[in-house]
Amino acid sequence: MRYVIMVICALVLSGVSGAGAQELTALARVDPQRSHISDGWFGNTTLNIALSQGVPFRVFHLDNPKRLVIDFREADWSGVDAKTLLPEAGKITAVRFGPFRPGWSRLVMDMAEPLLPSEIEMKVDESTGIATLSVALKGVAPEAFGAGAGSPKDVAWATQAAQPPVLPKFDNSFVVVIDPGHGGVDPGAVRDGIEEKDIMLKMAQALAEALRRSGQADVVLTRTIDQFVSLPGRVDVAHAADADLFISLHADILSEGGASGATVYTLADDASDEAAAQLAAQHNRADILAGADLNGADDEVAGVLLDLARQETAPRSDQAAATIIGAMQAAGGPMNAHPSRQAGFSVLTSADVPSILIEVGFLSSKRDLANLRDPVWRAVMASAIADGILAWRTADLAQRPLVRQ
Repeated sequence: MRYVIMVICALVLSGVSGAGAQELTALARVDPQRSHISDGWFGNTTLNIALSQGVPFRVFHLDNPKRLVIDFREADWSGVDAKTLLPEAGKITAVRFGPFRPGWSRLVMDMAEPLLPSEIEMKVDESTGIATLSVALKGVAPEAFGAGAGSPKDVAWATQAAQPPVLPKFDNSFVVVIDPGHGGVDPGAVRDGIEEKDIMLKMAQALAEALRRSGQADVVLTRTIDQFVSLPGRVDVAHAADADLFISLHADILSEGGASGATVYTLADDASDEAAAQLAAQHNRADILAGADLNGADDEVAGVLLDLARQETAPRSDQAAATIIGAMQAAGGPMNAHPSRQAGFSVLTSADVPSILIEVGFLSSKRDLANLRDPVWRAVMASAIADGILAWRTADLAQRPLVRQ
């Protein structure tokens, strides 16, 4: 079965009188000390999320891979640690949580086997207003799990983009869309308390400021706060802004190979090397990790888009990558030993916008991690990338008459 929004009146049914119920406009805080997931007796798995007050919520499950998703209205997860919430992997193997869209946060739980809720209840203390969401999970047959899997009908915003500001587009204008990787429920790479989503938002803001100061570019960010934006949604932002260039910023962790230094990627069917293939696979799972329902994705359409992107924008994307690599090298990098690479990143599949993905560094590298933490280094690199973007723009404009011929 599918589960829909549990509206706040359900709290009254849990024993909260009208006099005891609190006004629910403020942000509810998740209490990390009283929130946990554990396997219990008779094959049951129990989830308890303690909140400073009751909030509307919804529960649904997804297949391929198996996940349980809970969306909360106005819930603050700051201070909650995944290892505290799930001390030991069992039938639930991993958890992720955080902002999903304005006014909503999301909890995603990966399952080792098919589990469905047998009980869902939010109890609210009459005197304090403190609430606890309890979900009991039981094992079911794979057929039963798959039959009811899917997002609620009203969860279409799971794949929608943040709405970019409407920019007046003139013939001589130059619009750059900057995409800070990950966000919200999807933290990206994490090391020593540093989350990729946070450091890339800072990097994107520094790059946007450098471009705006030049007076030669209009800039749109796919997100300006810590929120989830789907991979198709990021491409949609570029289309909506009528972008001339799309740049996605990342700082990943690669488990093998000791990757370090900045690397610039362009789109290709076949990855240039094994490390690039691994990285693209990690990136393309972002929507799955964030609890998006991708069962309706059309692989044939995706293939057509890939072909169009290669034919229409590949040469210009390659030139942009080369120019930006040169600018970053001139600023001292440090650069990867092979700074230009290719792979099938789904965020680069725009058919009409030159698109590149920059790994500014790798959190798995101690040197890169130290650099990424340094605001001065980030400002120098942002300025170098901006210089590369503007240099590419000049060269691209000069080549257009030749392309038309």
